[in-house]
Amino acid sequence: MNPILRTQLAGVARRPARMLLTGLAVLVASFVVYATVLAQQITQRSIVDGLSGTPEAVDLVIRQGSIDDRHLAAINAIPGVSRTSAQTEIGAQLGGQYLNISGDPGSGPLALVSVTEGRYPSAAGEIAVTPRTVQLLGLKVGSTASVDPGTGKKVALRVVGVVKPPVDFGNDAYAPASTVLALTVDHFVQGIYVDVDAGTDAGPVRDRIEALFAGAKDEDRPEVVTGADVRLAEARDAASQIDQVFAVVGMFVGIAVAAAGLIAASTFRIVFAQRMRQLALLRAIGAGRSATFRALATEGALTGLATGAVGVAVGQGAGFAVPALLRGIGWNVLNPGIPVLWAVGTILLAVVISVVAVLAPAVSAARVAPLEALRTAAGTGARTGIGVPRWIAGLLPLAAALALAGYVYTNLPGLDERDYDPQMMLLAVVASGALAFAALIALGPVLVRPVLAVTGWPLRRLGPVGRLAVGGVGGSARRAAAVSVVVALGVTLVAGVLVGGASIRALGDRELAAAAPTDFEMTGGDGSTLPEEIVTRAKASGELTRVTPYRRLTSAKIAQFEGTAVTDLDVRALPRLRDLDVRSGSVDELKPGTAVVAGYLAEMAGLRLGDTVRVENQGRTVSLQVVAVLGDDAPLHAGLLVVPADLTAMGAGGGWSGMLADAARDGASARTEALRAMRAAAGGKTEFSVVVLADQRDALDAELATLLGIALGLIGLTVLIAVVGVGATTALSVVERVRESGLLRAIGMSRAGLRTMLTLESALYGVIGAVLGLLLGVPYAWLALRATGANAPLAVPVWQLAGAFLILVVLTALAGVLPARRAARVSPVNALGTD
Repeated sequence: MNPILRTQLAGVARRPARMLLTGLAVLVASFVVYATVLAQQITQRSIVDGLSGTPEAVDLVIRQGSIDDRHLAAINAIPGVSRTSAQTEIGAQLGGQYLNISGDPGSGPLALVSVTEGRYPSAAGEIAVTPRTVQLLGLKVGSTASVDPGTGKKVALRVVGVVKPPVDFGNDAYAPASTVLALTVDHFVQGIYVDVDAGTDAGPVRDRIEALFAGAKDEDRPEVVTGADVRLAEARDAASQIDQVFAVVGMFVGIAVAAAGLIAASTFRIVFAQRMRQLALLRAIGAGRSATFRALATEGALTGLATGAVGVAVGQGAGFAVPALLRGIGWNVLNPGIPVLWAVGTILLAVVISVVAVLAPAVSAARVAPLEALRTAAGTGARTGIGVPRWIAGLLPLAAALALAGYVYTNLPGLDERDYDPQMMLLAVVASGALAFAALIALGPVLVRPVLAVTGWPLRRLGPVGRLAVGGVGGSARRAAAVSVVVALGVTLVAGVLVGGASIRALGDRELAAAAPTDFEMTGGDGSTLPEEIVTRAKASGELTRVTPYRRLTSAKIAQFEGTAVTDLDVRALPRLRDLDVRSGSVDELKPGTAVVAGYLAEMAGLRLGDTVRVENQGRTVSLQVVAVLGDDAPLHAGLLVVPADLTAMGAGGGWSGMLADAARDGASARTEALRAMRAAAGGKTEFSVVVLADQRDALDAELATLLGIALGLIGLTVLIAVVGVGATTALSVVERVRESGLLRAIGMSRAGLRTMLTLESALYGVIGAVLGLLLGVPYAWLALRATGANAPLAVPVWQLAGAFLILVVLTALAGVLPARRAARVSPVNALGTD
């Protein structure tokens, strides 16, 4: 064995904790990679095992083609058929609202729903509804729904139960297939589930079913497939969606792996700097540069092998523990197994990361002359400047990043620009960001000092401890830069997600301001108007607020466009309408003789701010001046917004077309009471329908919250590795600066003061990285948002960004607590005697 390597390994054997600290970031990265693989396998196995939409008892599925109730009766008569379930549904109108009625047996192995209240329908004219349908449509056990199934005649259906469905949209009812088929005109079904007798071969049954349709035309002949094939196809479809999700996860894992490589390179550099005197002695007794380099590189590979193996072992343990915990709370989750190839690949990846990370520090350590190394008292981390090659390596990618960003900025799309392809522009933004980060890596030591001069100013005012902490970070600019750059990467991603999410939410609020300006809307069926007493009762209800009736014309002609909707909704009465997307002018200027125009109508009719728009209706013509042009849509999907007097001049009657209202209080229970109050205001008349507009806002909020949560969770991998890097760097710094700590204790610094100083140094790594990350993240988030072509405003969530900043600083400070406590426990005498 190489004597130098033998010496290095002996040192590692004496201090195994040093190897653990050196490869801690690689260990975490290995765990993340392997745990991601196991998570994907757990998800796919669980889906394939039982999360498909077709019941396990289904042996054959008849689908597509032309199938009616006669075919259903014939299939039931085939020997070997145990039971069938016709998949049929019909859409019906319930007082101006939509009710979807689906066929389901309600019990048994072919059922998709289960009863939670009352009983399942057993006679004609009976239905069961879902919990959300009870809430939104007011249908409950014992009530009667008078529906029109499309025949023009109303049918009374009695609600006898509440069922739990696979998916609850809030307008769903279930009944036996015979009840649903009786409501249809053609008695067609969409498909049939078939369960054959136990011990019966499904093949002959399938042949006899196919024979029933042998004489049908090709386009009318249904397909008969096995239930296993259908379940497998459903599982594969779900699994393919899982693959797409994990492809995105893989991108973030790749970023975390790159961050781990940067941290590992920094820690190797610190470790080699600590052993500089030892390396110098080896050089002095004849060790060559190449032999020294090979020994250090081999040590890096062994570090990767050890930490990769530990990371895989911990990941495998978590892979078995997490499903067991989930099964304990009732989730049907399977174990992932032991993917040997992935385990080996992850360990090899850890070795590669470590080898790549160790190359530059090993070259630097091997090049130091013996005499220079013997004289040096500080590590390479104390060097604050960078050489000409590193300046070039930083300025070139910086120039390229600025050039790409400038290209994107000058080619950003205009408002509603046609034939715009955002893909290339987004790729250019990503490439520019990657180049900017590469420049940050190279120029980091130069940037640390000016950032530290600003961010460290408050600490200097805290006294000697604060000044020493700032000086400790500034005195090791390269080390601070190496760690802070990884923190900056995490903060850049966090800032991008928060700014992008806030901007998309602002865009959604703009669009929902027009489509859903309040929680509820009541309208009359078949164009009927609302009586004044309904509005009066709604305003008198303590459960409702901002009750705003409106009138609406749907037959106006503007330019050559007939059937344009015009409304006199009072925009000042509804706070959410302040979020309207106003492209030009001001909605506050609306008064008699003026109009606010929707963007789509302005574009088609060639209308601009200040133009005169002529509205024709029922032989009347009204000319109005355009005082505002909105985004694509106007409130209530109208093309024109006017004051009541002008709508009356167009021929509108005195009856209300509809009424908007908000719940008086926040919360789900308050909204439910408000919905009941809206129905009570209608006096029990089903021809007046109530739509819960707030559901649109809830759906947008839930979707954005889910996406942001997932994105921030994935970005958390990079932040985790950054925090681990800060902790490892602080721990290694404590080892390197034992004499310095002893000297500070000897001249009077208390243990608490030393702990505070080292903890503040760790926090400063987070501060520097967070500042650099925000400076990169916010501009690139804006550029990426504009490059998508979406007309979203730039929304900077200051408090969220400030919260993320503080959380990261706290995490990095906590990462230094344990090393600081360890340093404070060493006595001054022992510390000063350390070589």
